[in-house]
Amino acid sequence: MNGLVRARLTAKACGWNAAVALALAGCGSSRELPPSPEPAVAPRAAEKPAGRVVRVGPMPEGAVLDPVSGLLAVALRSPGGLALVDARSGRVVRRVRLPGAARHLQLERPGGPVLAPLEDADVLARVSLPQGRVIDTVRVRRQPHDATATAGRIFVGDELGDTVSVIAGGRVVRTLPAPVHPGGLAVPRPDRVGVVAVKERKLALYDARGLRELHRVDAGVGPTHVVSDGRGRLFVVDTEGDAILVFRAGRKLELICRTNVAGRPYGIAIDVRRRRLWVTTTASNRLVELALRGDEPPLTVTSHPTVRQANTIAVDPRNGRVFVTGRDGMLQIFQPPR
Repeated sequence: MNGLVRARLTAKACGWNAAVALALAGCGSSRELPPSPEPAVAPRAAEKPAGRVVRVGPMPEGAVLDPVSGLLAVALRSPGGLALVDARSGRVVRRVRLPGAARHLQLERPGGPVLAPLEDADVLARVSLPQGRVIDTVRVRRQPHDATATAGRIFVGDELGDTVSVIAGGRVVRTLPAPVHPGGLAVPRPDRVGVVAVKERKLALYDARGLRELHRVDAGVGPTHVVSDGRGRLFVVDTEGDAILVFRAGRKLELICRTNVAGRPYGIAIDVRRRRLWVTTTASNRLVELALRGDEPPLTVTSHPTVRQANTIAVDPRNGRVFVTGRDGMLQIFQPPR
């Protein structure tokens, strides 16, 4: 079965239109790949953001909430560093200087350290919590974009290196080939790592213990980010396709379904306990709330106004509170209604 027929069958099963199917069939076969997808340049906010807004620092981007320390780590890009914010009060309790700027943050484990891939320094920094001490920096390939941890190792997507660097014991122990421009990383189960390649429009699945690629599939018109429920599912933001794609990650990747999210979706976070998915739409300054329903397409519940250029979301797993960073230096703190 050729790629075009496969794409059409997948599109029919998930309710996709013909244009999307054709785009999927063509991705990866063209010698000249299209530019990597980007968020919309957000207009000035027309509504007051939901919740409350505090100033956090210059050009905030990535954010991750640590449920042990109660701190929200926010990546600042000019100059590079972290702001450690008390999740309850919204007060910045500590600022950490870093030798570069990060776009995405994850936790190595609850309680820290924070994994901060410094794109302009080609290193991964590990920052302790709550102290905010730089434990170490490990040099990786060109422009590390995101990092995640599982199976006793750290996996770093080297966006301009087209590789995944594997770190153990404070050093790179393996470099794995990746589709062109690996971006977001997520762990669907303890022995698997999913990687979205933004330029090649692919989702790749790796064996976290055997350190090898298992499978790769088309991932929409223009994917940017990925999160997981930790139960074998990966949720990919198709920014150019205005959609969320849901994949099952086992021995191979299987596309389960698709949900439309208009407005150039970009930032994404998951609240597994409350079965909620949160997605920002950068063209409209909105925060979309979706209900997770197993293998059924996520269902849009409602949306809320955000700060301008809301590129990143984090969720507090303890109480469901949502944190949204805006490129104007603002942090939005929003407690969803029960």
